[in-house]
Amino acid sequence: MAAPSSFAAMQSRPYRAQFISYVFAMMADNIEHVISYWVVFQKFHSPALAGFAVLSHWLPFLFFSVAVGALADRFDPRRIIQCGMLLFIVASAGWGYFFITGTIEMWHAMLLLVIHGCAGVLWQTPNQLLLYDIVAPADLPSAVRLNAMARYLGILVGPAVGGAIMLAFGPPHGIVLNTLFYLPMLLWLFWAPARAKDAAPRRIPMRGLADIIQTIRDIATHRVLTSMTLLAGLTSFMIGNAYHAQMPGYAGDLGHGDPGVSYSTLLAADAAGALLAGIALEAWGRMKATPRTAILLAMLWSLSLLAFAAVNIYAFAIVLLFAAGFFELSFNTMAQALVQLNAPTDIRGRVVGLFNMAGLGMRAFSGITVGLIGAAIGIHWSLGLSAAVLLGLLLILHRRARS
Repeated sequence: MAAPSSFAAMQSRPYRAQFISYVFAMMADNIEHVISYWVVFQKFHSPALAGFAVLSHWLPFLFFSVAVGALADRFDPRRIIQCGMLLFIVASAGWGYFFITGTIEMWHAMLLLVIHGCAGVLWQTPNQLLLYDIVAPADLPSAVRLNAMARYLGILVGPAVGGAIMLAFGPPHGIVLNTLFYLPMLLWLFWAPARAKDAAPRRIPMRGLADIIQTIRDIATHRVLTSMTLLAGLTSFMIGNAYHAQMPGYAGDLGHGDPGVSYSTLLAADAAGALLAGIALEAWGRMKATPRTAILLAMLWSLSLLAFAAVNIYAFAIVLLFAAGFFELSFNTMAQALVQLNAPTDIRGRVVGLFNMAGLGMRAFSGITVGLIGAAIGIHWSLGLSAAVLLGLLLILHRRARS
């Protein structure tokens, strides 16, 4: 069998349009964070509001991912994504209105944070199903990896563009301008390929919480689906991206020059490792996607973070975070591709939604394992212990998984 070609998904014109619009939308998502968080936290100086911002971002994925997946099974995922884009625009425009008029209150900020979080859950799961509609199944792993690259590209570029917009236009007008970056995705979806009629899934009624329970039962005998969903849940619950919020503390403890520069460099190393992983996996294209391989890559990720928590040499810390970013993108995209390829057609949205519930929704609790415990025993010990426990759990999962 011929090896898959490099950047296979990019050979599809619809996918190229989706990739570009995804980068713009992800960049806009992060621009909104940069501007709104800066203005709101300067005004209220509220740690509680900062905590609410994290919960409002991830809890919608925990509560609604399966329900949104069920919607994408029954209805056109393109229209659901457009609803998400409209909510993003409402959130940015709402921030702009309150900033321009100077009337922002705490409850306004909380409402807009919730709207933004709901927009994200309406976007991510249907977008993963849309990939299945615009590329061939053989190119799906490539499309998943490239979309993960687009996500990290937006995360890297968004803060820089957001800072430039704040300087050039000021926060109130800058965040209104940010609404324009959602338009490419919103408008392209009117012309995006539709799901083939003969591939349309059976319209199973939506039943709320019962859908989650039934979906868990439906995949119970599918070892690939269960192992990858467990992998996503374990890594997100134990660590997730909670160590990013603690990065200023790690930068200060490493004591290398200006803490602000050190902090930015550490975050950039993590994102750069992820980008290189996407490029390398696409260019090489020979790593076979199996549950055992995905779990092994997650184990290497936890080892990298365990070493990072223990190290006190700045240069070594940069290398370890670069490795962590590389392994994180690798195992996450491999797990996601395996779930999408192996999910039963008639419940694919629910299965992908369950995977996102585990992989994104459980991040709301990583603030406890890394953050709150870190306040009690220190951020190095909390990250190290979380990584060590995760490594043990992954060893068990690796033994039970079948290639």
